[in-house]
Amino acid sequence: MVIHFICWPSTKLAWILALLLNLVMMIQVHGQSPSGFISIDCGFRNSSSYNDNTTGIQFGPDGGYVEGGTGKQMSQEFIANATNEQQKTLRSFPDGSRNCYTLPSTIGKKYLLRAMFTYGNYDGLNKTLDGSLFLFGLHIGVNFWAAVNLTNNDPSVTVSKEVLTIAPSNSVSVCLINFGSGIPFISSLELRPLEDMMYPFVNTSVSISLDGRIRFGNIPGAVTRYPTDNYDRYWVTWPYKPYPWIILNTTNKVESLPGTNFFNVPSDVMQNALTLDVNSTGIEIPVDSPEELREEILPIFHFAEIDGSNPSRRFDIHSAGELLFSDFSPSRFQVDSVHQNGLFLRKPEAFLLNKTRNSTLPPLINALEVYFLVRMDNLTTDSDDVNHMKEVKKHYNLTRINWNGDPCSPREYSWEGLTCDYSKSNQNPRIVSVNLSMSGLKGELAISFMNMVSLEKLDLSHNNLTGAIPDYQLKSLKILNLSNNQLVGPIPDSILQRVQAGSLDLRLEGNPVCSEVKDTYCSNKKTNTVRTLIAVIVPVILVSLLVLMWIIWKLCWEGKSGDHENYAMYEEETSLHVDIRRFTYAELKLITNDFQSIIGKGGFGIVYHGILENGDEVAVKVLMETSIAESKDFLPEVQTLSKVYHKNLVTLKGYCQNKKCLALVYDFMSRGNLQQLLRGGDDYSLNWEQRLYIALDAAQGLEYLHESCTPSIVHRDVKTPNILLDKNLVGIISDFGLSRAFNDAHTHISTVAAGTLGYLDPEYHATFQLTVKTDVYSFGIVLLEIITGQPPVLMEPQTFHLPNWVRHKIAMGSIHDIMDKRLLDQYNVSSLQSVVDLAMNCVENAAIDRPTMTDVVSRLKEQLPAVSSEKQSVSASTRSMNSMDAEIRRQFQLTISGVSNEESSFQSGYTGGMSELIPLSGR
Repeated sequence: MVIHFICWPSTKLAWILALLLNLVMMIQVHGQSPSGFISIDCGFRNSSSYNDNTTGIQFGPDGGYVEGGTGKQMSQEFIANATNEQQKTLRSFPDGSRNCYTLPSTIGKKYLLRAMFTYGNYDGLNKTLDGSLFLFGLHIGVNFWAAVNLTNNDPSVTVSKEVLTIAPSNSVSVCLINFGSGIPFISSLELRPLEDMMYPFVNTSVSISLDGRIRFGNIPGAVTRYPTDNYDRYWVTWPYKPYPWIILNTTNKVESLPGTNFFNVPSDVMQNALTLDVNSTGIEIPVDSPEELREEILPIFHFAEIDGSNPSRRFDIHSAGELLFSDFSPSRFQVDSVHQNGLFLRKPEAFLLNKTRNSTLPPLINALEVYFLVRMDNLTTDSDDVNHMKEVKKHYNLTRINWNGDPCSPREYSWEGLTCDYSKSNQNPRIVSVNLSMSGLKGELAISFMNMVSLEKLDLSHNNLTGAIPDYQLKSLKILNLSNNQLVGPIPDSILQRVQAGSLDLRLEGNPVCSEVKDTYCSNKKTNTVRTLIAVIVPVILVSLLVLMWIIWKLCWEGKSGDHENYAMYEEETSLHVDIRRFTYAELKLITNDFQSIIGKGGFGIVYHGILENGDEVAVKVLMETSIAESKDFLPEVQTLSKVYHKNLVTLKGYCQNKKCLALVYDFMSRGNLQQLLRGGDDYSLNWEQRLYIALDAAQGLEYLHESCTPSIVHRDVKTPNILLDKNLVGIISDFGLSRAFNDAHTHISTVAAGTLGYLDPEYHATFQLTVKTDVYSFGIVLLEIITGQPPVLMEPQTFHLPNWVRHKIAMGSIHDIMDKRLLDQYNVSSLQSVVDLAMNCVENAAIDRPTMTDVVSRLKEQLPAVSSEKQSVSASTRSMNSMDAEIRRQFQLTISGVSNEESSFQSGYTGGMSELIPLSGR
């Protein structure tokens, strides 16, 4: 605020009044919290709220936001030096693997969430300095956010974690995860609403976790935060040595132009800058985070020219040898916030600002924000099911330790007693079974169960439930066990009709209602008699049969093929920690009808057609037993592929981990593969537009593997048989059996030969090195097959490699001579020429001369508007429009987020870096 004083008789009086005015304004600001702010002092023992002594923001107790845990206070030796009240208390969670805070929010609203952790030796065990690992996790909703590492920390130091995210519903949860390396605790939790246009790359699929938010220059106080920053972000001074740095500052307002304020950096921060003396050429800003956390980093640079002499200042911005921005010149007294449209960098070690040749002054910088990528891949439980289970929990006053957070997601933290259906990978999990037997339930049956449309089994037996049985009109319900309660009649007709029809198994024995009813669902005697007979007779029969089978096997099958071997005994005891289904060998036999229908063969083994319990068709790839001993990469491959999701990559639905049988279960593609459609006869022929879309689909799948996975994945066997087609002719990349992780820190992968004759990169034969450009070469061959309809190696009248055949045909005639004759000349010549040029670029002998898959995708997209506008068929037209709509949405999301569905890099390390240690004071 600028105050002008005019005609005051005393300058001294003016200053006194000005100071009083500012004091009154500060009191007003500090006396209340801004709208939407939620500030929680975890473990705070008073019921009333208080105003923070630095910011005036109102903090309150956490009782209304969390269940479980125990309120604690830091030890007396640290309380005297605590810089704020929030450090003094905390909530500890010794019980349960997951404990969650639930904060009210507005669905679709963008928020800043900050969690603070001050150990303060509250338990007297000195855990941060005893040499043992002290580490626990944080989830934002159902997705991994960060790890809190307090190992070897000063007990008085506060560790801060901050994430920018979008609320998925009318609440957002923050969960503490017990890794078994120290009891999780939290000191404070803060939620701050952001403007909708701020941080535009944050969306429902992508959140960002703060690594550091730095202010440069000479600003009083250790931290700039609220009320200077309306959103209570922490701007921390960058530690630097006096020379050769030069501090710049101005009293002029420095703000963003209207419509460009995507970050709303406070003017007080932008009024200060750091530069160098005129003899220096560059500023280096190191990234101090541990290397394992620098997998995907997003820097946002904030610049404003505040030198009033109208200087010429131009500089380039580099990271790890990569030019991010060239010849940048900051605007005078105006904020320029620079980032690459949400593109995340891989393992940067430093950011370099280098003076250009035509600049008279060295670079400057005002502020910098650095974030980690947090992928929001896990799907939450269906919202209706969540609400109904919360009503059940409230109705029966259930206080189970692990009934926190989302009921089904992530799988390893699903609620005790629930069974969820995860079979549809692109849909929210549904609750299909609830078992609350012997749970001490009292009162009437909750009507909330009636609304759970996917519920198949409900077991409420052995409780103290009273009243009548509600009319559970659930067609999905197959088992209803209400035995051993205090329920009375009448039994609803709709339930009786389903029981009589055999579609519902009802059990009511042990209830007063059965004193008047003598039906099978109430008959203890009959049931007990049957059970007794079963208990006696069945074991005798089973033992006899087993002995007989053993004798037969010894006589007839011993020493023969192992086809009839009992594979169940070879099931691995330890399963992988992946969020996909694990199939037993017996389940594979069932869904494949004893491996009857073979739909493909390869070097890995055989592919069978299968049908899951819910009717979904799948393809089951079974690794040959002779290859299992050499399949060291199978299980790591499953862990990698279980995190890879993209519309143009085949979905891995599950795996079988058996010492005698390793298998992968994928979605089944009803239209077969691209090779079959290109050379499978004249009954169906792809038109030019369809071919371009399939090529684009395959290119996008490979681009995702190369650019959006961390680390990158090289497919190593790109070919037309490995491009599958769904019912809408959408191209899906398959066969990751040979794929390998590709580390950007290296320039190649040294490995055994991979690929198929005709598709393999010729540079491999000279270097034995496989890179992402190996896939580009193979894709070039695929493009030529799409254009010509010919195989990669032609045998008649003489042997030709397809690229050489294309060159020969064009040299001897025209480009039309290479086209697949089944196209009947129905194609755009300009489009054809461009695609041929692209294919030939891809098959350059030197990898350095080939484009990236990102370039390939871009060039293919350019050809789509150029294809013939004549609609070849209704289905082709529909597919084109649907593909374009979906692709526009997907490309927009990828452009602003750099989305990848590989999350393991965040789970394998701990979160630290620039923002890890923050002194809690403000200005």
